[in-house]
Amino acid sequence: MTVSLIAASATQPTPAFIGLIIFIIFVALIFDFLNGFHDAANSIATIVSTRVLSPTQAVAWAAFFNFIAAFLFGTTVAGTIGSGLIHSAPQFLDVYVVLAGLTGAIVWNIITWWLALPTSSSHALVSAAAGAAIAKGGFGAIVIGSKWGLLLLFIVLSPLIGMLLGGFLMIVLAWTFRRAHPHKVDTAFRRLQLVSAAIYSLGHGGNDAQKTMGIIILLLSAAGLSNWGAPDPHNFVENGFAWLRSLAGETGWAHSLLNLVHHQHSVAWWVILSCHAAIALGTMFGGWRIVKTMGSGITKLQPIGGFCAETAAATTIILATRMGIPISTTHAITGSILGVGTTKGVRSVRWIWGQRIILAWVLTIPCSAFIAAVTYFVIHLTLEAWFR
Repeated sequence: MTVSLIAASATQPTPAFIGLIIFIIFVALIFDFLNGFHDAANSIATIVSTRVLSPTQAVAWAAFFNFIAAFLFGTTVAGTIGSGLIHSAPQFLDVYVVLAGLTGAIVWNIITWWLALPTSSSHALVSAAAGAAIAKGGFGAIVIGSKWGLLLLFIVLSPLIGMLLGGFLMIVLAWTFRRAHPHKVDTAFRRLQLVSAAIYSLGHGGNDAQKTMGIIILLLSAAGLSNWGAPDPHNFVENGFAWLRSLAGETGWAHSLLNLVHHQHSVAWWVILSCHAAIALGTMFGGWRIVKTMGSGITKLQPIGGFCAETAAATTIILATRMGIPISTTHAITGSILGVGTTKGVRSVRWIWGQRIILAWVLTIPCSAFIAAVTYFVIHLTLEAWFR
């Protein structure tokens, strides 16, 4: 009589089971790395295309703020991914579903990176996880509720909000500085773009890294190892904040600043820091193919336009992060760039790239889900069968 790996792990995890979990966590961090490689190019597209920073300087700038975001945001997006989209009952979710979902998202990201299409890693991940869960347990695996509704709503709203904010900021600033010397305006917004790019990278890290955190929490829950991902009130990060609070006292600006940046997390710090480190490393290593599409393929940007696009996108992303909504940072920055470009006239935007991007968006959800579903069946017949 054979006993499945999952069943055996319910009481006492076997070494093989622990090894499998560690392997899937590693795959999740690979996805996070590729997210940085693929999506975080959006963080530097405008600042490179306006020649404020070189590509090397820009990726270092973006990677730094991607990582710093770990200390500035809570984990509400991770909570949405980890518990609000797929039922956790064993007939719907197991570690093989998580592995298949990650594989589907990774494969789709690689395909779209090769084609230089700035699609959404976020929607690839969510739809791939859903596709794998449906392959295992049918459509009953999907949690019907407001979280899916908000996620699907923001597929439409995020580019629209970015577009409207980007266009609005561009019109306001162009009118405000209409009599200023163009060279002075250009110089000022070159400096301000450093700030807007940093804020955008903070937003990107704060939202996108949390999606991988959510997948890891989903994995640990499916494996019966939720305690691995639970926060430890006595870890070195919490002890560090406690020490800083003792120095700052109970009042004053330093105390207020600590309250602003320190959140009570529902996820262990090893998960938070590893996810932010992975996305930051991904930013350091790639994405130039998509930078060219986003930075100059859609429309020609000046520093003032780059500032408006980054600020509008950052506002959209941070708003969604505070609401716990997994948003596409790609959608937000693309909409913002389009909004800025259209203020100079409809013909100033290369709409052929917009059409290609929209096509890739439309394909992301079904293709990622399909790849993940096929992957689940392969894993079910091979890896899962081998472990039984």
